Amino acid sequence: MELNRRTVIAGAAAAGLAATAAGTAHASSGRKPAKELFGTLADGTKVHRWSLENGGTRLKVLSYGGIVQSLEIPDRHGRYANVSLGYDDLAAYVAGTTFFGATIGRYGNRIAKGRFTLDGRTYQLSVNDGENSLHGGAEGFDKKVWDVEPFTAGPDVGLRMYRTSPDGEMGYPGTLRTKVTYTLTRHGDWRIDYDAVTDRPTVVNLTNHTYYNLAGEGSGGIHDHELWLGASRYTPTDAGLIPTGELARVAHTPFDFTRTKPIGRDIRVGHPQLVTAKGYDHNFVLDKGVTARPEHVVTLRDPGSGRTLRILTDQPGVQFYSGNFLDGTLVGPSGHTYRQGDGLALETQHFPDSPNEPSFPSTVLRPGQRYRTTTIHTFAAR
Repeated sequence: MELNRRTVIAGAAAAGLAATAAGTAHASSGRKPAKELFGTLADGTKVHRWSLENGGTRLKVLSYGGIVQSLEIPDRHGRYANVSLGYDDLAAYVAGTTFFGATIGRYGNRIAKGRFTLDGRTYQLSVNDGENSLHGGAEGFDKKVWDVEPFTAGPDVGLRMYRTSPDGEMGYPGTLRTKVTYTLTRHGDWRIDYDAVTDRPTVVNLTNHTYYNLAGEGSGGIHDHELWLGASRYTPTDAGLIPTGELARVAHTPFDFTRTKPIGRDIRVGHPQLVTAKGYDHNFVLDKGVTARPEHVVTLRDPGSGRTLRILTDQPGVQFYSGNFLDGTLVGPSGHTYRQGDGLALETQHFPDSPNEPSFPSTVLRPGQRYRTTTIHTFAAR
């Protein structure tokens, strides 16, 4: 039987663990978001860290990049662990190229050769991944300081983060006014709402790039995590990890997660796509397509701790990245280095390179339209 968040926390409290054991889950209602100085950029700009707690979930977010610096949830025994990869100082985030926990924009994932044509005009973007543009370019939304407004709404708590991206930033047309809202609900769910408007036709694909290890950050690999994806197709890529345009069936391939299986079961199979990406780094085409409301598309579980993450989204795709390029040179808050496969990302999104693939769902945003999308993360333990 799967235990929901309230059951785990109530059980811990009944056992006398709620108030006495450090690092152990306790029954809690929403607390007013707390703000502290995290660091200062070279130009003197202050970066703050906001701490949220509600329904047994603890979330720490930086004004720099809208970065999730820590996400703590309890295991089946009510013991907390930070399940997101990251750093413990600002300098590492500024220098980093891994996008740990970041808000990604203007365009999540890759655009071939950093170029696209819209309404007959070709735009050249910042190129930062070989010959391609990745996650908005060299100075995407992950490298910007956001204006942050804390809020409480009934039993929920959260942060509204604002940023205006000027016309031409990283090569993208139009002034884009963006709001990203992080909400912790009374049940401990983490909800992300994205909202944007433009004054010129442009392309937009916002997402979050948290790396998960449900056993705990710095605890080792994720190959024994069990994954289910509601996707019977995926988008194969070329050598530069740009989709070929094909929507390939996952059946009878290592990409079939339509039945739950350990991530490591097939990751070393010599499939050409796995060899090219050094593991999984592919967009999965969600069977539900674009929907009016978020629907369940991902379940990730760590058998050791019992922690389970379910993701609901209204987006048509999810990029599953198995941490292939973590090389042991990065050190997390735990003091442990991150090696290949020590974390994974599940980025809800439109497809990579959609501006250059007319058959893919469109990412074009025009004046008078509103970009709105929602992703919800729910946690449990069993």
